[in-house]
Amino acid sequence: MKTFLYCDEVDDWLNPMTYEEFWRETEPFVLDTPTRDECDADIAEGANPVIVLAVLKRLARLQIISDLNLPYRDISPDRSFSRH
Repeated sequence: MKTFLYCDEVDDWLNPMTYEEFWRETEPFVLDTPTRDECDADIAEGANPVIVLAVLKRLARLQIISDLNLPYRDISPDRSFSRH
């Protein structure tokens, strides 16, 4: 199972995934998202697959970050560095 230290790592992992990759790669996580059968049916009925995947990724991101209690990476400038 994939491990994460920070929220942005979840984004970096999910963003490049295709629809097929999403289902394969997120299988180890217990996600409270629509099932693949439900999403496949929505797409077959005319839902835009790009939007379906974007929603799935957003739901997965929120749940993984919450379940793992991931912090945001501190990107503040290093205060110990001084300019001369």
